[in-house]
Formats: sequence, structure tokens, C-alpha cells
Amino acid sequence: MTQNAEQASATPPHILVVDDDTRIRELLKRFLMENGYMVTIAKDAAEARQFLSGLAFDLLVLDVMMPGESGLDLAASLRETSNVPILMLTARGEAEDRIAGLERGVDDYLPKPFEPRELLLRIGSIMRRARSEIEEKATLRMGPCQFDVERGELTRDSEPIRLTSSEVALLLVLASSPGTTFSRLDLSEQTGAGLERSIDVQITRLRKKIEANPKIPRYLQTVRGKGYMLVPD
Repeated sequence: MTQNAEQASATPPHILVVDDDTRIRELLKRFLMENGYMVTIAKDAAEARQFLSGLAFDLLVLDVMMPGESGLDLAASLRETSNVPILMLTARGEAEDRIAGLERGVDDYLPKPFEPRELLLRIGSIMRRARSEIEEKATLRMGPCQFDVERGELTRDSEPIRLTSSEVALLLVLASSPGTTFSRLDLSEQTGAGLERSIDVQITRLRKKIEANPKIPRYLQTVRGKGYMLVPD
């Protein structure tokens, strides 16, 4: 079995291959499984939608030309509700076809025929980018401080900063929509703080832990007459 970096994961990435050519579907399934991936195959967009309705996939490999709904149309439809990475396979290599795929939100484009090794490299590259984007969204940077949204942890220069449960709850609400102003009432209700005045106290404490100059806050900003908002880097 060929070694692949993805095998380091406890749960192998799950790929959905959609192609109306039975031979290609089976070849891709066998090849990708030999390289450490879980693989589900579908013969057309309709069958792919059935799988997508009940399973979560880490990446889709779509053929452009299929009976019924094309791969391009399926990709465009998926992009309305999903950010799942998509690699488009096609027998057509013209620039306008590649542009059409990118305009519909496809992450990469591989013309047929292709070398299996190149397919692996393209898939690996797409999935690394996807993981990096997820990690960036899950971590808010505020100067030397970072707030891990998933863990509710704050660090400064990689050193942990102790937060109370109330401070974590407040940061999570503010981090749910950076740049959005939350009123004291909204914050007190969403964090269970009770009194609006307690929000002011918690903001003051958080500024001492995050801001270089708590009296002139850069990240935990006061919006006069409205409330507070978080403005990360």
C-alpha cells in the first residue's frame, strides 16, 4: 500500500467519487482506498445527492459530463449550502471549461486522462488548504493573543491565560460574529450573566488580559450607546 500523509489521521478522509463511467468509478475507488481514503461512489448527480443527504464527506471528485444534472451544475448547487472541497474531472481541457468550474466554486480542475499520482497530489493539496481554512476560522488572533473558539481557550505567545467560565462565554458570543455590535442586553441574555452591569465588569477584565493598553482597546471595542464588539486581526 502506498503511504499517504492522510493515513496519519485516526479516521481516513471520506471521498465521494461521482462519474457515470463504471470503469473509472471502480478504478478510482480501488486506487484511492489503496492510498488510505474511505471512498463512496455514485453514478450520477441524483445518486450523489442521496449520499450527501445522509453522509458527511471530506472531498468530492466530480465528472463534468454526466447524464441528467452535470457535474458543474451539481457543484454550483452544493456551493449554495456547503463548503465541501470539490475536484472536477473532465475530458475537456479548454480554458473556458476550467473557468466555468472555478466560477461555480470548484477548488481544482484535472483534465482526463491524468496520472493517478497527480490526482493524489491534487487531493492532498485541496484537503490541506481546507484544513488550514478551518483552523484559521476556529482561531481568532488579537495581537500576541489567540482565542481558540472550539476549545474556548485564550493564549498569549502560546502561553495559556486563565479565563473564568463567564469570560469564556462572553468571548464565545462576541467571536461568533466578529465586527458585529452586541448590546449589553444581548450579551447578558446569551451568556446568562443576568445583570447587564456584569458585562461591563467582564469586558474590563478581558481587556486587561488581551489588550496592550486596556484604556485604549484595540480588540474589545466599545460602540458608544450600543454595546461591544470584537475586532480580531
